[in-house]
Amino acid sequence: MPKRSLQTGIAYHGNRMPSHVREDMKEIAKADMDIVVHMLSHTDWRRHKNVMKDIFAITEDAGMEVWVDNWGLAGTPGDRSQFLCFHPGNNLIYSNGELHPNICLNSPEFRQFTKDWLDAVAEIGGKTVFWDEPHLPAKAVPDGEGHYYTCTCPRCKKLFEEKYNRPMPLLMDKDTEQFRTDTIIDYFREMTEYSHNLGLKNVIVVMLSAHIGLNLDSVEQICSLPYIENIGSDPYWYHRRDEEFNPYGFVYEGTKKNLDVCTKYNKEHNLWIQTYGVPYGREEEIIVATDAAYDAGARCILGWGYRGSESNDYRSDNPEKTWAITKEAFRRIRDRERNAILEENRKKFLK
Repeated sequence: MPKRSLQTGIAYHGNRMPSHVREDMKEIAKADMDIVVHMLSHTDWRRHKNVMKDIFAITEDAGMEVWVDNWGLAGTPGDRSQFLCFHPGNNLIYSNGELHPNICLNSPEFRQFTKDWLDAVAEIGGKTVFWDEPHLPAKAVPDGEGHYYTCTCPRCKKLFEEKYNRPMPLLMDKDTEQFRTDTIIDYFREMTEYSHNLGLKNVIVVMLSAHIGLNLDSVEQICSLPYIENIGSDPYWYHRRDEEFNPYGFVYEGTKKNLDVCTKYNKEHNLWIQTYGVPYGREEEIIVATDAAYDAGARCILGWGYRGSESNDYRSDNPEKTWAITKEAFRRIRDRERNAILEENRKKFLK
């Protein structure tokens, strides 16, 4: 289908009944959206694969593009990964020795697991892979300074020592931060090349936070990967409590930062609006944030998630109102885009 100058979309999960999906896709299409992001978790892959094939087809039949999310494949964000049930000993390990339930990206078994998942995506009709918030966890030292970090498993320790000619330190430093970024980059270099060879498009979203291994401050290297075509971010704001906080400015600045990276490396973009965890009485901020993203230049704007993410514990306090406001926010920028195109045509032909 031809790509519009402005694309909007929504993340959809929590339902695997095609009869219900069909009605929901009609509703999303009626809201004039272009993209639906569907999760394909390990459970979906193993228990709902043919159902997901139907869901992808239903979405496309409704006139929308499907992005397939690697939801929980390596752990959070998303579900807890089931990979460790079959391949124990591949956990992330904090530098203080604590285990984390996510998976080490340097694990050869996990890399093969990801490739098997990509085979399944292609088999059931996926066309675009949405790599969701890649990161390696770190945590502040309690009552102290610095951060404990992942991954410091024996495999990663060996790789670090070979590269830096010293043992991994207890607290994160410049070398360990770079090592973590390099780990993520190397994983995606291999996975996106494999995905590309299957005929799939690669889209990625990275967080704005510090000390996570890959964010918009450390995204330069991933931009050089030839098979990542679209880079996005998610300037979510509802966790902010300070009275001086301005959601318009926060989203605008985050969007500009995202677009500057994409322009520099000639990549497409995706920008996410928070439509989950919305407190009572603050639904209108979705309109403010969406306008901010549009004003900053974003033209691929999506919401997480459908109907205020009511199928999750992180749902909005009033999912019905949140969904209504989400549709209104996207309708407003759609109208602005149409009016701008119409005005440009008038200038050309009604001189």
